[in-house]
Amino acid sequence: MSSVVAINANVKPQLRYVGSVDGMEGDLVQRESSIPFIGLPAAAMRGRNPLQMLKNAGVLIKGVLAARSLLRRERPAAILGTGGYVCVPLFVAAALERVPTLLYLPDIVPGWAGRVLARLATRIAVTFDDSKRYLPAHKVVETGYPVRGELFNQNKAQCRAIFGLNDQLPVLLVYGGSRGARSINQAVAALLSDLLELAQVVHVCGRNGDETWLREAQAKLGPELASRYHLYPYLHADAERSMSTAFGAADFALSRAGASTMAELPAAGIGSILVPLTMVKQEYNAAALADRGAAISIPDEAMLGSGEPTQGRLWRELSAVLSSPLRLQTMAQRSASLAQPDAGARLASEWLALARGG
Repeated sequence: MSSVVAINANVKPQLRYVGSVDGMEGDLVQRESSIPFIGLPAAAMRGRNPLQMLKNAGVLIKGVLAARSLLRRERPAAILGTGGYVCVPLFVAAALERVPTLLYLPDIVPGWAGRVLARLATRIAVTFDDSKRYLPAHKVVETGYPVRGELFNQNKAQCRAIFGLNDQLPVLLVYGGSRGARSINQAVAALLSDLLELAQVVHVCGRNGDETWLREAQAKLGPELASRYHLYPYLHADAERSMSTAFGAADFALSRAGASTMAELPAAGIGSILVPLTMVKQEYNAAALADRGAAISIPDEAMLGSGEPTQGRLWRELSAVLSSPLRLQTMAQRSASLAQPDAGARLASEWLALARGG
């Protein structure tokens, strides 16, 4: 939902962060960095309400005028955009002012705004080459998805000690983003006792209230199985028990298939079962890992099937992988082979090359 402007790129680059004038990124940027934040009017251009669309078109025109004034004032050498709505007025203004633009699209298949911006962008950075078929291929460069460096080469023994896990059983990490994934949480609850016979589970269930009934499911287990279930609504990045240490402790993962999974799971070197959200085309992200042997993709509705939970595809796949050390290792190796630890440097290099006229 934001973009960044670089100026004076022939000396030490100076940065400006451009976001929506009424978005949440302004507070985040000012709290977590020293980069000046500049807000622009921006609005979605999709919907069924004609009056709302007309109003949003007016906001977009205001945004283009404000962006053009911004570019004439700051004289940026290049712009990096990440595909949000605020990039539309900024990239339109950049095309009018002949400022080069680098568009980073992390998902395999871009959304509506990404496809529009791809026509305006000078160059397009992607996570995997699989995206080329959905974009102007001559503009596309594969950089990978930048992730925090701490995900690479973690000490598994130390990470497991932090969560109170042992080496007797494999560790399954279940997560679904900050809000969680209810259908995955429900599937885990239905399979919990069977699952804990095969593995220890670190489950980050999200902050949507699912923790209550998952605790009730845990309370019905015997002491031995209950001790293998480690439930958290959320893991903070600056805490000892963080998502990074959870990745470091895990042997396998069960999650949605957002763009970050294509980088975080390979960085951690673990295989996965991915349950994509088809409304945002996550099935293509899941396929990028599954086609390379690093993941198994299961449609949401197929997880439990229509009979007993243990007859569903999720249990069949999970039990087969967690029971086979060789298969766990093979999927982990294939996942690790997709890691791109230099993704951030490659993205920055492409951006600076544009700024220097490359």
